[in-house]
Amino acid sequence: MLKIEHLTKIYGNKKAVDDLSLHIAPGEIYGFIGHNGAGKTTTIKACTGILPFEQGEIRIGGSSIREDPLTCKKQLAYIPDNPDLYDFMSGIRYLNFVADIFGVSEADRSERIRYYAGIFSLTDSLAQPISAYSHGMKQKLAIISAWIHQPRLIIMDEPFVGLDPKASHQLKEMMREACNQGSAIFFSTHVLEVAEKICDKVAIIKEGQLIRSGTMAEVKGDTSLENVFLELEGEDD
Repeated sequence: MLKIEHLTKIYGNKKAVDDLSLHIAPGEIYGFIGHNGAGKTTTIKACTGILPFEQGEIRIGGSSIREDPLTCKKQLAYIPDNPDLYDFMSGIRYLNFVADIFGVSEADRSERIRYYAGIFSLTDSLAQPISAYSHGMKQKLAIISAWIHQPRLIIMDEPFVGLDPKASHQLKEMMREACNQGSAIFFSTHVLEVAEKICDKVAIIKEGQLIRSGTMAEVKGDTSLENVFLELEGEDD
């Protein structure tokens, strides 16, 4: 569903991402781990078509993000680490705006908005302007907008930041349900305990380079993901 081949992104004379390759199959929840500045967000933005890149190729469902970005973007949803929503819109207007972009029918959008707003306890707030929302409410609205067109690929950057425990639980349930229906999820996180519990596969990036990847069992072995991460992070210190 997502194939990253030899991705290289350069800022000035620094390689923010250096020859990175990852393959995410339909049905997989793939965690992306690294310290701040390791290259996670740069990689994610390249995958979504936001950032150009110097070398390599990224394909979504077989289509190139550089050569056919519209076909790629129709298949994916992206939640950044700090969702920048349209504050002048109400919550319901924003969700209808996103549904319009992706051509979701009136019946389908109504059903999905009702369902997801209900599980996130956001129904009573949809008529309010987004400018009145807390950070957590904005995060919930961004999640609903990402799921509204049932994307084949969901890319998220630190999706659990700002969510209360109940909302975090609901998001994890939604992630697994989406993958059970054939979608794929690629997300970065600092919450290693969450990654260890829900990810099928995980990749660890350091200074732009992939240093470990594979199934959760392959990466962590008999120890914890946190121990593996700290050990790999400390190798060059």
